[in-house]
Amino acid sequence: MILYHHAGACSLADHIALIEAELPYRLVSVDRDKRTDDGRDFLAINPRGYVPALELDDGTVLTENLAILAYIAHRSGRLLPPDGITRWRALEATSFMTTELHGNFKPFFYPDATQAEKDKAAGMLARHFASIAGQLGDGAFLLGDRMTIADAYLFVMLMWAPKSGIELPERLRSYFARMKEVPSVARALAEEGLA
Repeated sequence: MILYHHAGACSLADHIALIEAELPYRLVSVDRDKRTDDGRDFLAINPRGYVPALELDDGTVLTENLAILAYIAHRSGRLLPPDGITRWRALEATSFMTTELHGNFKPFFYPDATQAEKDKAAGMLARHFASIAGQLGDGAFLLGDRMTIADAYLFVMLMWAPKSGIELPERLRSYFARMKEVPSVARALAEEGLA
């Protein structure tokens, strides 16, 4: 499989998941001009132009984080419980991160965003992070003692928060520090030059 990514982008969640799932992959970086590091036009691979994109061994290309993360979990039999409410809570949390967290970071990525747009987004993000902090239990991960796809995505969102001036609750700061020590996370950060 080939993971098309940009260092530190939301594709880092898929990178972490691939490592944690012990699935073979090759990384291909995509620059802001939509060129891959091997010289191809990324728009020919993913016409939407966004990372992540996951090219399967048969040439099929999957896009959108939730779909890619669910595919990795399904293919490996890891990162999602096989049944029970925890499986659905992991999908619920990942969907929430995809829409509500990730979506509210948008003003911080565009130089023409107004301060009012950034302030509104910061308020929403603070409320959403507080909600997630309230979901953390006593286990090492968001939903217990095993990593799920939700943890991989949450890690990226927590990484973006301080860069955008978002104050995180203490429980999430502690969780983030623990996650940086998880071998799959540390390896993905190193492979993307973010360690």
